[in-house]
Formats: sequence, structure tokens, C-alpha cells
Amino acid sequence: MKKIINWIRGLISIPTFFADIQLRIIALTIIGIAIIASVVALIIAPTFGIIFLVAMILMIGVIFYGFELLSKNTSKYVSDLSYRIKRGEQEALIQMPIGIMLFDKNEEIQWVNPTLQKYLGDQSVLGRQIKEVDPQLVDLMTQHKDDEVTKVVDWDNRKFEITVQEKAGALYLLDVTRSAKIEQLFNDQQVVIGQIFIDNYDEITQAMDDQSVSNLSNYLTNRLTDWATSYQMFLKRVDEDHFFVLAYAKALAHAEENKFKILDKIREDTSVQNFPVTLSIGFAYGSDDLSELAVTSQENLDLALGRGGDQVVVRAKGQQAHFYGGKTNPMEKRTRVRARMISQALQGLFAPAHDIFVMGHSRPDMDAVGASLGIRRIAQMNGIQCHIVLDQNSIHTDVQRLVQEIEKYPEISESIVTPEVALNMINSESMLIMVDHSKPSISISPELYERLKERVVIIDHHRRGEEFPENPMLTYIEPYASSTCELIAEIFEYQPTDVDPLNKVEATAMLAGISVDTRSFAQRTGTRTFDAASYLRSVGANNTMVQELLKENPDEFIQRNHLIDNLEMITYNIAVAVGEEDEIYDPVIAAQAADTMLKLSGIDASFVISKRSDDVIGISARSVGDVNVQVIMEQMGGGGHLSNAATQISDISVSEARKQLVDIITKKTV
Repeated sequence: MKKIINWIRGLISIPTFFADIQLRIIALTIIGIAIIASVVALIIAPTFGIIFLVAMILMIGVIFYGFELLSKNTSKYVSDLSYRIKRGEQEALIQMPIGIMLFDKNEEIQWVNPTLQKYLGDQSVLGRQIKEVDPQLVDLMTQHKDDEVTKVVDWDNRKFEITVQEKAGALYLLDVTRSAKIEQLFNDQQVVIGQIFIDNYDEITQAMDDQSVSNLSNYLTNRLTDWATSYQMFLKRVDEDHFFVLAYAKALAHAEENKFKILDKIREDTSVQNFPVTLSIGFAYGSDDLSELAVTSQENLDLALGRGGDQVVVRAKGQQAHFYGGKTNPMEKRTRVRARMISQALQGLFAPAHDIFVMGHSRPDMDAVGASLGIRRIAQMNGIQCHIVLDQNSIHTDVQRLVQEIEKYPEISESIVTPEVALNMINSESMLIMVDHSKPSISISPELYERLKERVVIIDHHRRGEEFPENPMLTYIEPYASSTCELIAEIFEYQPTDVDPLNKVEATAMLAGISVDTRSFAQRTGTRTFDAASYLRSVGANNTMVQELLKENPDEFIQRNHLIDNLEMITYNIAVAVGEEDEIYDPVIAAQAADTMLKLSGIDASFVISKRSDDVIGISARSVGDVNVQVIMEQMGGGGHLSNAATQISDISVSEARKQLVDIITKKTV
């Protein structure tokens, strides 16, 4: 019976195209329409109906045959296409120019395509561990197995884009050597614009006769031309102390690798002749706009000069600057003409201002507070109200004593305001003067800077860093000065004489500021430093009061000596002292400890690492000049002078900060 049923089913099998629902609907619709039309035709005219019915049956047969043929052809096409795709996949795995490797969880090679086999040589690789076949390849796989995007790596003296799918056990290597060479060629041929400035050309040539000036000029031109030629750079002298440089990025990279030894060469050669010449250089690249490069190169040159000269600043568009040189202490090169110009410029800026706010850096020292008092007096001499922004909850004991002394002078004490009060007092005609710092982020009130950043004046003696106000109204940065108080003391000489000068406490505070920053006139002092101190003494500065203000209390003395007890020599001439992990040290005490360590025999540079607050670690750095502590501190987010610098690091332990510092020091001394 079953055989009969199966035979009947075979005879009346359902057409294959009925498997497609859309064709099935179309077929059933046609059949339905044909049946209805035939019935209607038979009712109206039987003869015509029979003819119409026969025609419908033939038409339905033709349509069904067409559908069946279409269905079979489609199935054949799909089947053929599927076969070709699978065959193509297999051929692609074998023939495509991408190296492919399949491996198991033990990193044993299960299969490689011919492209990858070509790089592995004629050796048999199946069933062997990857590290046995190529140790470098397994190292690359380990380094990049968690990469979310492809990375370019060096392997087999070529460059590849590597993708590691650890879960799938697959490695893909795309040879991009040719495109990498094109990219490198593009990068190497980027235009670089540089500017070279002879820092002290005018000062040196003033005392020379014409022949000596000519000899010096020829020496500098020849030496710089030889240097530029050796790196395939174009150099053109545009002024007595100014050169223009045009080069490619590849030439600049080679000069960077050589650390711009031209700085040392010229300084050493001219020092032998008793007229040491130093250079400041600014290079810019990374833009197709030549005018933009020219502006950036000038900004980089200004940055080099603002940091004291004798150094190179290299910066690409949108990247951080690289600093080279800066190995010498800045020589005193400012003139009284500049002090007079700054004094006159200040008077011009004071005139339209409604009121002035002056502030130093956070946790201000005596130099910052003394400079603020000096600015307040200058503003008063010009008939302008000035407010000193000071957070009395974060000041050291010497500044606390000064504030107590100031309370005897109601006129001055009433002008001291907190950052919160200052924010409520400012208006559209207010002006801000930043003293003893130029980094807004370390100001007593960064919020106050943000509100007045369009009307800012900067007076500072620290080397300028990358973080700097965008468009200050006036900048007076002299790294050659001992202190900010020294700079401001000189300005008083050009102020109105028919008003009250500095009083006793203001003059004493400024003298104390100079004394602190020069370590009692032992370091970074020039003739102008003593001139400024002499002026302050002449208007009432009291040395005895300075000593009283700067006295240490016994607890601070003990804490400082505790830091020094932990001294260890990192190199033969560099010492580091580390505070306790769970003890908070005053930054002034840490700085004093670094100063004291520097007085010990055999120590040319000292670093003190201590906890400043719950999540901040501070490092105070000092040097006699042979070690550039500024560069070291800049690598840790700080800054300062060649011989006096510091930094603060958040969310790190004292031991971790020590490790970072030691790594930087050892790399520089290797």
C-alpha cells in the first residue's frame, strides 16, 4: 500500500517553485482567477467557455513550466555561486597577500597560508610551537594580543599591520612596508621653519672694537652655516643677532638626535676668548601653512628666551614642546632701559583700570607676598585701588609672621582679600597681576585668572614653561633676576616721586623675598640684586625684622633634619631624601631640606620627596648649576630654574614618586 501511495505522490509531486511563498501566492492567484473566469465564461456562453477553459489550462501550464524552470535555474545559480564563494574563500586564504596563521591554545601552529610561510622560510612549521619557529613573532603576538585596533610592527626587517585573535587562535599579518616608506617619506619632507637668536650679542659687542666684532660675526656665521650644511638645512642671516632656518623634518630629527651640540660648541669656543656667546633657537613643523609655522617658530623662540636662553625649543603643531640645552645659569642681560619701559607700560595699563588684583602662586613664599605688597604700593602711587589675593589658611610660618606684622598697618591689611571675596569684587574693568609665577594652574585662585584672563599682567623671574596665559596684556619675565621682588624694586625708581614711597613693612617684606630666593644672597645674585637690596634698605627695610620673619620654629627644624637623615646618593653627585609615607610635610620645610643638602660636600644636586596632602606628593629640587633640575622636574609635570625647581604629583605614593625620579636621573646620567 505504501508503495502505491509513494508512486502516486511521485506522479503528482508539488512543483519546486511552491517552496517560495511569493511564487506560491502568484501561482494560486493565477489559478483562482482562471477558475473564476472559466466558470463565468461557461455560464455566459458554453462553447466559448470550453474554448476559454482550454486556453486557461494551456496558459497555466506554460506559466507553471516557466516558474518551475525559473526555480530550477535559480537553485542551480545559487548552488554554483555558493560553490564559487567557498572555492574563492579557500583560494583567498591561500593566495591573498595577507599572512595567516591558525594556532591552538598551546600556541602550536595548526596551519599557515603560503604568504606567511614565505616569511618563515622553508622550515616545517605545522605542529611546532610559535616560539620555536620565530621567537620575535611570539613576542609581537604577546604585546599586541589585547589591541583593539591594528598596530604597525617591525618584523623580518619589514613593517606589518598585526592583528591577533587569541580566542579564535588566528594571527593576521599585512605587509605595509611600501606604504610605511611612503608615509615616512611624507613625514621626513615636512617643512620646518626655525629662528636662531644670539642671546647676548649686543652686550658682548658693546665693549669690542670693530675688528673684534667683525671676527665674532664671521665666526658665528661660519660656524652656524657649517652646522646647517651638515644637516642639509638652509640658513640665512637676517640681522646681526638673528638667523632664519629652512629645513625638512628629517634634518631636524637628526639634529635632535645630536642634542643640538652646536649650542655647547659655540659657547665653549667663545668662552675661551672671554666673550661667551649663547644661542636661543625655536623650530616649528607639522603644518602646511607656512605663515603659521613662522608664527609658531617665533613663539618657540620666545619660549626659549623666556626660559633663560641658551636652549632650543622644538614643537610640532598640537604637540608638546621638546627642550634641549639650557645647561648654563642665565647671565644678567636685562637693562635698566627695560625696567623703565615696563614701569611706564604699567602706568599706562593702570590708567583705565577700575581696580587691580595681585596674586602669587599657591602656598605663597616670601617672594610672592613681598612682590604683591610692592605691586599694591605701585598701584597706590598711581591712584589705583589694589587688592592682594591671599589664602591665609595655606601659608607658611614666615608669611604668617609677616601678615601679623601687616595688621599694624590697617591700610595694607584691609587690602588683603581671600580668593572667594576677590571673585565677588571683580568687574569688567578689573585687572589681574600674576607675580612670581606664570602658570595659571598653580595660582592661588585659578578661577580668578579664568575670570580676568583677558586682562592679565605677568611679572616673574622663573623660566617660562609651556603652560602660559594666551594673550597677556604685559609680560615681564626675567630669568636672570634673583627674585620677583628684585624686578619690582627696580620699577619703583621710575614711579611718581610726589607720593609716599614704600613703608617699612613693605620694604622689609621685599628684602626678605630676595633673601629667601637667593639663600641669603649666596646664590643667583648679580650686581642688580645688590642694587635692589640697597634701594630697599634706603627706604626702611630692616635686616633684623627680616631675620625675625625667617626664623624657624623648633618643630620645623626637627622635621627638616628628619628629612635629611633619610638622604641617599643616587649617583656620585646627586642626593635624594624621602619623607615618610604617612606624614605630611610643609613644602617650605622640604625646600629648606633640599637647600641644606646642597651645602654638603660632594652633592651637586638634591631632591626631597614628601607628602603635601592626602593625595599630593611634592618634590623640591636644588642644584649648584652643574645639573639642570628644571628639565628633570619638567618631565614630572613641574618646572622652575636650572638650579631651583619643583613639582607636585597627584594620586601617587612617595615610593612611586621616588622610583620615577630615580629613573629619570639615571637615564640622564647614563
